[in-house]
Amino acid sequence: MKLHFLRSDRGASLVEFAIVAPVLIFLLVGTIEVSRYAYYSILAANAARAGVQYGAQNTTTALDSTGITNAARADGQNLAAWTITPNHLCSVSGAAPAQCAVSSASPPTNTIYYVKVQVAGTFKSLMNYPGIPNNVPVSGSAIMRVVSQ
Repeated sequence: MKLHFLRSDRGASLVEFAIVAPVLIFLLVGTIEVSRYAYYSILAANAARAGVQYGAQNTTTALDSTGITNAARADGQNLAAWTITPNHLCSVSGAAPAQCAVSSASPPTNTIYYVKVQVAGTFKSLMNYPGIPNNVPVSGSAIMRVVSQ
């Protein structure tokens, strides 16, 4: 009878589960956090793209910073903590686009206007992890040539 008691495996599964369960839970929560971060990164990039698409329609919409910001904010699901920065760029005679003052007058010859939108925010994790910051910056950027000039 005593020999049968020493060979019993009744509690082994429970001990193994108690050891493995915290690791599995940590992996599950970590996967959720990485997925949420990827979602916010994609959301920021898409919001920047929506703002740039609005501004690149013509020179009138390229000057409409409020409209660009509203288009980006609407596509970014109205996340209030995000900073949306529209910029006006121009290139003269094929040079690299640089910051320039855009006016409502007709552009000089050989000038190409661009609209650039940057969206930045902060991703807040659900839990505190040792060695990993609780707030991680998230940003997206897009640049597009103004179509009709």
